[in-house]
Amino acid sequence: MNAPDSSKAPRKHFSMIRGFHLADLFTLGNAACGVGGVLLALASLANRSVDLFLWAAALAPAAFVFDVFDGRIARWRQTHSALGRELDSLADVISFGVMPAALAYAAGLDGGWDAVVLIYFVCCGVSRLARYNVTAESLSGGSDKVKYFEGTPIPTSVVLVGVLALAAWQQRIGDAVWLGAMQIGPWVLHPLVLMFALSGTLMISKTLRIPKL
Repeated sequence: MNAPDSSKAPRKHFSMIRGFHLADLFTLGNAACGVGGVLLALASLANRSVDLFLWAAALAPAAFVFDVFDGRIARWRQTHSALGRELDSLADVISFGVMPAALAYAAGLDGGWDAVVLIYFVCCGVSRLARYNVTAESLSGGSDKVKYFEGTPIPTSVVLVGVLALAAWQQRIGDAVWLGAMQIGPWVLHPLVLMFALSGTLMISKTLRIPKL
């Protein structure tokens, strides 16, 4: 009697989810915080609600906690995988790239030049993560851990969210945003948005090396 062909065995529903490790679930928690922050930022803008804005900002450090623990759990359980690395990068794009940009826009950094800077910031974050994924093996020097970061890690954008949260706490968002606004050519620029330009530039730096703890 011929042995059954295992390649033709029916696949179980949600087979991909069944293959997730515990660390991957923490990574998805990171992504969930990011999406929640974006939605709350939109709600705060629509309702002119500082409280909703602060709740949105609070999800950034929550996403950071998930991001820290997913890596530690992966090392503890020795469950590193290519899937986990890609999940981590995609979640980071949402939580530390798109969400801070959405919060900045909701805080009143909504001029034409502001939009250019925020798009630049997110693109720098995406590029930073893509470069890390490609170079992680060579940077690790044959060990299981990367020794240093090239450019600032994208989770450092939590600091930007903290600045925006402080401004909101002091009722300095919207028309009262810190540093005011200026007309440059056809569009408006809020100088506060330049901290996003600096953050994005530092992320894509090749010469700036930060030891990974």
